[in-house]
Amino acid sequence: MALAKAFSVAKKEGKGPRRSILFMTVTGEEKGLLGSDYYTQHPVFPLASTVVDLNIDMIGRSDAQHAGSSPYVYVVGSDKLSSELHALSEATNKATTNLIFDYTYNDQNHPDQIYYRSDHWNFAKKNIPIIFYFDGIHEDYHKVSDEVSKINFDLLTQRAQCVFYTAWEIANRDQRLVVDKK
Repeated sequence: MALAKAFSVAKKEGKGPRRSILFMTVTGEEKGLLGSDYYTQHPVFPLASTVVDLNIDMIGRSDAQHAGSSPYVYVVGSDKLSSELHALSEATNKATTNLIFDYTYNDQNHPDQIYYRSDHWNFAKKNIPIIFYFDGIHEDYHKVSDEVSKINFDLLTQRAQCVFYTAWEIANRDQRLVVDKK
């Protein structure tokens, strides 16, 4: 919601992005990506007009692999359909938030198969470039013990800023991202 508000404030101040941005929340991911599947079958705007899907899910925690590390985020899918998106993502991060991008889950052979398991997948199946940002599988993943009090809000803010700057760059480009992979 903070990202949507930031773009809205920029627009009200006459400094909004050149392209429209649609923010959406979907439900039913754990039941089979139901919300994103419904949207991609019944889009508000034609999918042919959709340039990218930046999917954010679980970006406020850290996993055991990154305990005590510098600020990081797992990045999945940026290179799967568009080498241009991947390069833009890397350059934007380096120029702004400088998070450590961990591509562990981006490996098509990773046993968790994350690329196919979150809402971005329904967009990728339609040949829309995606980036999935998340914090990894922490000890409270899909458990009732995953509580708001465990969120690292400073880290959450850095990750949200990374997504904002990436979206800003994409929304202000002269051309659409090139899809150069299938």
